[in-house]
Amino acid sequence: MVGQPLPVRAARKRLKPTVKVLINILVFQVCWLACILGGANGMPLLGVGFVAAAVAYHLWRAGDARAEAILILAAALIGTVWDSLLVAAGWLVYPSGTLLHGTAPYWIVALWVVFATTFNVSLRWFKQRLLLSVLFGAAGGPLAFYAGAGLGGVVFTDTPVALTVLGLGWAVLMPAMMLLARRYNGYPESSPAPGAMAADEG
Repeated sequence: MVGQPLPVRAARKRLKPTVKVLINILVFQVCWLACILGGANGMPLLGVGFVAAAVAYHLWRAGDARAEAILILAAALIGTVWDSLLVAAGWLVYPSGTLLHGTAPYWIVALWVVFATTFNVSLRWFKQRLLLSVLFGAAGGPLAFYAGAGLGGVVFTDTPVALTVLGLGWAVLMPAMMLLARRYNGYPESSPAPGAMAADEG
């Protein structure tokens, strides 16, 4: 707060790395559920509200809020284009939250936004392990959508084809996001020690 001594203000921003990661994971999971359940039940703004609060907290904790904001905006743009392509192709159908026909609903864009808050915190290890990020994306992307479909957040018009396309797309998108996170890192204290990148990719 304004008027607080600088040491007090700084102390509020210090968290143990493990605690920071756990909070990051928990916040993402809560936002994921809020977005999916809100979208499935005709309340798409529910998830957006949770995401807005999560992003505000994330930027407040960031050492470089500008870098994190750029990363979040980039992820939102990429996610909007990618998911809109899937909708336009007819592979995915969403029950609510669509502003323009043939585009992804805004709560899915919100999911991309909150997902980006994990890149430099709980998912930061993938930045130096791009091959693992490919595998994580190829498996994790379809699994997340399959779980969302089970909760009513999305409908597959052809499940095998949709899951295959999602897997291929996420195998590319995940390492791309990690490369962006290397460039725009507002949580440098969470990064591996110098030299780790070369060792991991060697």
